[in-house]
Amino acid sequence: MAGTMRDAKRAESSRRILEAARAEFAEAGFEAATIRSIAGRAGVTAGLVMQHYGSKEALFRSAARLPADDRDTASEHVRDVLDARLGDLPPETLALLRSMLTVPEAADAIRAHLDERIDNLTASLGGEDARARATVAVTGILGLTIARQLLRLRAFDEVSREAIVDAAERGLGAVGGGE
Repeated sequence: MAGTMRDAKRAESSRRILEAARAEFAEAGFEAATIRSIAGRAGVTAGLVMQHYGSKEALFRSAARLPADDRDTASEHVRDVLDARLGDLPPETLALLRSMLTVPEAADAIRAHLDERIDNLTASLGGEDARARATVAVTGILGLTIARQLLRLRAFDEVSREAIVDAAERGLGAVGGGE
């Protein structure tokens, strides 16, 4: 019985830490979020956060993972990512994007990130063609990001961000559908 109580307490701590991490990463971004700020938000010690997740990177990966086979959450996530990528990006993200075609390490970093995003979205979508839909969504967002952030196409100045997100969502639209 004591083990069961301990397991329940551990699971509750983990849930609170993940919830706090999602909020902190959303507000501050990966670079500015700290283990201490996440721990404070969760009402636990920084040591407990590290005990549960091992590193800030591992915590971020857990916090960013979409729930499995949850199409509504996946569609909302795609919309949120579209909106974020069409806004101002952190300097380190822009540096990676600018360098990805000429610097192998930058290409490796982008590739690893996008492969992880495709895997995550695939699991969340479910269905026979989930991997294809996830691939189209992630690479479509990459294309929009490059067109807006690096090429600075005039259309992004002439059309509202919300209109572009709505159109992209319709274009990628069936991300949440399928089977």
